[in-house]
Amino acid sequence: MHIIITCGTGEGPTPLAAFDQALLNAGVANYNLIYLSSIIPAASTIERAKFVTPPEEYGHRLYVVMARHDEHVAGNVAWAGIGWTQEVETGRGLFVELHGNDRTEVEKAIQDSLTCMVSSRPLNYGPIQYELASKTCTGTPVCAAVLAVYKSEAWND
Repeated sequence: MHIIITCGTGEGPTPLAAFDQALLNAGVANYNLIYLSSIIPAASTIERAKFVTPPEEYGHRLYVVMARHDEHVAGNVAWAGIGWTQEVETGRGLFVELHGNDRTEVEKAIQDSLTCMVSSRPLNYGPIQYELASKTCTGTPVCAAVLAVYKSEAWND
């Protein structure tokens, strides 16, 4: 499985409008998102890139792991991040999705969560990696989102 890590930020008159702008910037706004838990299947490759929606997939289901943070207080920063680790031999692994108002706290939460999760599994995981997005609020609602995009499916399946 090829998984794409994509990020987006947005601003709008409402938190929902800001979220929609973040999804547009990440390339996934025209899908019906289906949230997954945090398991990476065997034989997966992960690529950091902006996701590009093929026009014929408008309205399809899109399977994602997503970190999202909304903020509406001027001066505060919305941070979202996804961290992951994979077994070198098999490609299977774990995602974590975290958010907050401080980059250092989000990074630490990613590290701490994955370290704990790895310690309770008898597998040979590789190094922890992560991707972050942030947006400073200037008085209008903002959203930061990071998504791990698995695959899309049409509704006529």
